[in-house]
Amino acid sequence: MRKLTYFIACSLDGFIGDPDGDATAMMSFLDDEYLAYLGSEYPETVATHGRRALGIDDLPNKRFDTLIQGRGSYDLALREGITSPYAHLREYVVSSTLKDSPDPNVEIISDDPIGKVRELKAEESEFGIYLCGGAKVAGALVGEIDELIIKSYPLVYGTGMPMFETGFAISEFALESVRAFGNGVVVRTYSRKR
Repeated sequence: MRKLTYFIACSLDGFIGDPDGDATAMMSFLDDEYLAYLGSEYPETVATHGRRALGIDDLPNKRFDTLIQGRGSYDLALREGITSPYAHLREYVVSSTLKDSPDPNVEIISDDPIGKVRELKAEESEFGIYLCGGAKVAGALVGEIDELIIKSYPLVYGTGMPMFETGFAISEFALESVRAFGNGVVVRTYSRKR
């Protein structure tokens, strides 16, 4: 059974962006040490255009071969004219409003995202599924998330887009590892307690 991993950047107070979802304030922490870590440990989580810029476009996938993201996250790429932001992965976008995909590499999940995730998790593959964001799709899929990898940036937003947009429901995870960087970023990995 494949794992669904929510690999997400957030502020110290748990926001993945400002109230409009803008997370550009976190970009200032992408220094050499941290980028080398992302490139060596999670190269497939770097968007295709970023992989080219970093010279890691030819690196093989290490952990994921499939990506799921919400419409809001996908719109960030579309605004830049990028229709397949993770062209090195199979891409799925959860959206009830986007009916037709603007790219043959991107499949739209317009209903039953839980059913689709369960179908993807049942596939035979050595790779997992990367849940990119945002808050609504993470909230809808919280019961299917097997692993959380939280990149905490040393920022306090005060308000903004939460990691999960969902009703109150306690989900317990176990801490697996912590990695701290000189720039103040901390990467924590958790596995779901079942």
